[in-house]
Amino acid sequence: MFRGFYTASSGMIAQQRRTEMLSNNIANANTPGYKADQSTVRSFPNMLLSSIQKSGNATVKNNFNTLNTNVIGTVGTGVYMQETIPDFSQGQITESGLNTDVALVAENLPVRPDTNEEGAIFFRLKTESGEAYTRNGNFTLDSQGALVSSTGDYVLSTDGNPIFLQSDNFQVTEDGRVKENNVQIAQIDVAYTDTPNTLKKQDNGLFYTDNGQALASAYGNEDVVFAMQQGYVEQSNVDAASTMTEMMTAYRSFEANQKMLQAYDRSMDKAVNEIGKV
Repeated sequence: MFRGFYTASSGMIAQQRRTEMLSNNIANANTPGYKADQSTVRSFPNMLLSSIQKSGNATVKNNFNTLNTNVIGTVGTGVYMQETIPDFSQGQITESGLNTDVALVAENLPVRPDTNEEGAIFFRLKTESGEAYTRNGNFTLDSQGALVSSTGDYVLSTDGNPIFLQSDNFQVTEDGRVKENNVQIAQIDVAYTDTPNTLKKQDNGLFYTDNGQALASAYGNEDVVFAMQQGYVEQSNVDAASTMTEMMTAYRSFEANQKMLQAYDRSMDKAVNEIGKV
């Protein structure tokens, strides 16, 4: 009986956390460069149930009864949401009309044979917490003329320095070269990793490495093919329709576990207040 309480409660907690994650995806459906989170729900180890009975035949030597063990089966002990993993697939590229917007388009990224995971590319940023990475190309110029992200962080060039411009009348080529009056000022750096799931996702669509080491540059890697489009921005890759469907499924699962918990509670109430009086 008490095991049923724990099993139903763990299911409610897991579905509540899934609902919170899906709600966050919906809230960022219009955030440029946002990568939707995906959840993995796993079950706790099952318990083996067996019945042990005396055989009724005493041994001659020790005068002990032997025991017979009959396996009944396994019983579940609940589930939990193990982790959330971002989906790094390409979002839709839309025209913004702003000269400072730059969309990063992944045309071909290698797949690791051991994990079957596709790599990911990012803009490289300089933040107060160190180097960060983002797919949000909704850039602008600050008061000093530096090219910054929507969070106000410096967009870094291939030499690791911020990019300073005279005005927003500049051009960005497909390979990331920033030109002003037909003179190259810098080249927007692009970071690449073949293990994107090891990155730590923070607020505002920023990613950080787990060990604090900087990611390698995508330039010079012949297997990584990408391009930049000025005046365009990458939209969120959240599928609003499927996310709403998943939210309804999570809510129904939460409701089913809730009703099961209420049924256990009524059974315990009868066991204590009615059967206990007999």
